[in-house]
Amino acid sequence: MPKPRVAILISGRGSNMEALIRAAREADYPAEVALVISNKEDAAGLEIARGLGVEALAVPARPFGRDREAHERAIDAALVERNIAIVCLAGYMRLLTPYLVKRWAGRMLNIHPSLLPAYPGVDTHARVLAAGEAAHGCTVHLVTEEMDAGPVLAQARVAVLPGDSEQVLAARVLVQEHRLYPEALAALARKIRLPEAGA
Repeated sequence: MPKPRVAILISGRGSNMEALIRAAREADYPAEVALVISNKEDAAGLEIARGLGVEALAVPARPFGRDREAHERAIDAALVERNIAIVCLAGYMRLLTPYLVKRWAGRMLNIHPSLLPAYPGVDTHARVLAAGEAAHGCTVHLVTEEMDAGPVLAQARVAVLPGDSEQVLAARVLVQEHRLYPEALAALARKIRLPEAGA
């Protein structure tokens, strides 16, 4: 049985990208990471992906100016050309337009460092500490047009400990991200119906 082909969109080093690639190398993993795309030519994750045997492309945003949809159409063309079935965002630092979100509805995942719906957006670790929360964590969700508001697929919790700094708390959450994202992708991959050969 062919496995769903996965693409990962990154903007930087992509530590969650690396976790997904390494998980997918296991023989019994139900998806294949086939492509990494960055909107930045100098993203460190591109070389990491290539070093792990995955095709990695830069599709720079700059040549498209302010036309974000045109940039996303170029990305979408690369996805379609390679028979991608699922897209994972891993530190992709651009807000998506409705065009790409609708094209991949139900098949695009993101991981966010909070227990959504709490603390969408940026600076989650600092905001959790400032609020005196007892728990923090991460969420894998389907991507929708509203940022960090799509259906939750999986969550992992960590305790906020006395004396935690942003960096210490972020590192503890990241450990859970690297476990949770591959698990959530695997669960979705098992549900994806691939087109029949020749269809």
